[in-house]
Amino acid sequence: MDLPTPLRAAIEAEIAGTPLADLRRAGEVLSGRYRAETRDGRMHLSDDLFAKAYAAARLPATYAALRAALASLVEGRPDFAPATLLDVGAGPGTALWAAADAFSTLGGATLLEASAPIRRLGQRLGAGAFAFAPDWRAGDLAADLAAMPHADLVTLSYVLDEIAPAAIAPLADRLWSKTDRVLLVVEPGTPAGWTRILAVRDRLIVAGAHVVAPCPHAQACPIVAPDWCHFAQRLPRSRLHLRAKEAEVPYEDEKFAYVALSRDAPAGPSYGRVLAPPRAGSGKVRLKLCRPDGTIADALVTKRDGDRFREARRADWGDRLEG
Repeated sequence: MDLPTPLRAAIEAEIAGTPLADLRRAGEVLSGRYRAETRDGRMHLSDDLFAKAYAAARLPATYAALRAALASLVEGRPDFAPATLLDVGAGPGTALWAAADAFSTLGGATLLEASAPIRRLGQRLGAGAFAFAPDWRAGDLAADLAAMPHADLVTLSYVLDEIAPAAIAPLADRLWSKTDRVLLVVEPGTPAGWTRILAVRDRLIVAGAHVVAPCPHAQACPIVAPDWCHFAQRLPRSRLHLRAKEAEVPYEDEKFAYVALSRDAPAGPSYGRVLAPPRAGSGKVRLKLCRPDGTIADALVTKRDGDRFREARRADWGDRLEG
């Protein structure tokens, strides 16, 4: 899941002239704060250097996770053709780039972001890149979300880990009130990230939301801690990405958790969701499946199962398995 070429070129142009050592130090600080889920009232992206470090080291991975989640949304709702996007806690506009790649119908976007440096960076990265002028707005979740317009697609990505747990439920309600058709929430693929996703899912199912992905049902989540629901998206590392992270491996796997919730009930055949890397053997595939009846099964599919075996052999972690 690579970055769109115009976005990669724009990031490289932004980074040009910035000392690599400075980028690396800023990236290390950001990574430490994200891993610790630091909530001390200071914005992670507080100056231009940190904004650039984020674009070099983290934006590719968050883009990959968002684009993968949107692909699952499209798979569950192939009729979904949003004209408008509202991205809350937009960062440098990553969700806008992912949504524009997923939906040719997108004709407008409002992006709410509190950090001035990352907002300015997002405006520069997206200048002239879309068929419309994105509407960037300064503001935070608590005070300014009420003034935002409704949209067909509302997104919130890698934001819930920056707010107090008690604030998640009321924020979910406010996001849902702005959603005309689909709400997508993405978080890091950690046990804590999954717990936050689950809080949004459970809250909004009670409010009448329908789950589009990843869950094949709207019942209570059958996963029991210390297990947790998450997925992985592999992305290639560009030369800049490798240098910014002092990495040697030419790819990384972004672990993420997500939920897509719709105003309308998705139609189509029932399916199971593959919750872990499949384990293949001679003439057989073993799959951990979340099933439409709200249970989890360790399913063994063999050659004797015919078409289902061929489908299972092609399946990967996070895929749907129909039937």
